[in-house]
Amino acid sequence: MRTAAIPGRIGSSKRRQAGVSLIEVMVSVLVLGVALLGIAAMQATALRNGQSSLERSQVVAYSYSVIDAMRANRQEALAGAYNTGGMECSVPDGGTLAQNDVSRWIESLKNGMAGSDDDESVCGQIACAAEVCTVTVQWDDTRGSKGNAAADNADNVEGGAERQVQTVVRL
Repeated sequence: MRTAAIPGRIGSSKRRQAGVSLIEVMVSVLVLGVALLGIAAMQATALRNGQSSLERSQVVAYSYSVIDAMRANRQEALAGAYNTGGMECSVPDGGTLAQNDVSRWIESLKNGMAGSDDDESVCGQIACAAEVCTVTVQWDDTRGSKGNAAADNADNVEGGAERQVQTVVRL
């Protein structure tokens, strides 16, 4: 004697699926893996931009250190004794107070930004005219975020080979 299967019983001919299939697990692991790779890429970008930001802050501090020295020796600064005549990429010789200030500034700039006096990628320039002084610092910023240098037609964009910061002050 055959009896009809009662719906909802374990022994019924139509079984309900219980649990998760292997394909669903693989898809969820794939989605999680892509999300974790995205987070890792964002973390790397944040670290790179943080380093670039630190370097820019250091450059401003170094610029103000030489500006303070120039304000302490204002008459010589106004006379052009601090002018470098171009980018100084090596530590110049001292002599007068102004030359010693510039020499110490370039040396501390190189040691702070590059870690040694021999690095030619860190350069500084001072140009004063009519009580207005411009302090320019240039350094290698290849670790900065990768901007679109080709589209911008410039090396001085984020991620470019070199970056320049100019500080203009009135003495």
